[in-house]
Amino acid sequence: MAATSGAARHEYGDASGLAPAATAAAAVQPPSIEADHISASYHVKIDNDNLRDDLRRLFRRADSGGRLIPALRDVSFDVQKGSVLAVIGRNGAGKSTLCRVILGTLPPDEGRVVVRGRMNMLAPGLGFSEALTGRENITLGGLANGLSPARLAEITEEIGEFSQLSSYLDLPMRSYSSGMRMRLSSSIAVFLDPEILLIDEALTGGDAAFTEHIAERTAQLTGEGRTIVIVSHGLQSVKSMATEVLWLHQGRVAEFGDPDDVVAKYMRYCRIESLNLSDV
Repeated sequence: MAATSGAARHEYGDASGLAPAATAAAAVQPPSIEADHISASYHVKIDNDNLRDDLRRLFRRADSGGRLIPALRDVSFDVQKGSVLAVIGRNGAGKSTLCRVILGTLPPDEGRVVVRGRMNMLAPGLGFSEALTGRENITLGGLANGLSPARLAEITEEIGEFSQLSSYLDLPMRSYSSGMRMRLSSSIAVFLDPEILLIDEALTGGDAAFTEHIAERTAQLTGEGRTIVIVSHGLQSVKSMATEVLWLHQGRVAEFGDPDDVVAKYMRYCRIESLNLSDV
């Protein structure tokens, strides 16, 4: 269990210690992730060419030249065990920030996040090295996400076959195209063994056949009780894989619910915004 300062808390571990009501009703499983009115912000330093101000800040703890930028504002939702939540929205909407708050690397300013289960995160290039081969990067990426060497030995060839890159695994990553990188990254993601998997922008590459391939594997994982949170701009992937969709707009929840309904509203908003911009 980890806790942030002030009223905001980020909690991990056994659900019995976090949700006493759930233990009274064993038949009702608590959500894998609970986000309760979370807000988060970044402190951005504003450069100043004034030498006197720079020296003044050097000897002061408080940086008066900084600015607080809100990234998430009063965001609440639950993710049930065995479900797939897709987070969508324009760049700067707060999607990756939300992943960081769920993961615990960014404490929220307000609110509480409860996570029940072992969690890993997969983002494009996470743990990858240009100098290493695809096979070595599978090992490196898997170890970084908590897989044991024995487990990696079992699944490396499966990952190569699944990604359709078996004949390229012993080539250096620098020789891979962007599509090949995405396929390898996505394949590692769906072969990890966490109870909760966060995937940030890792499933936006690949053709329609590979996207369907990923969707089938994701369905298998959720059938095993795994919970998945996907941050993606790939709306077709979102519709085929997600059980619920969260649309973030300027750090707030714009819509949350059925994938077809939320994606349709989001696409309608994007079309209207494009028309408005064309009139400027």
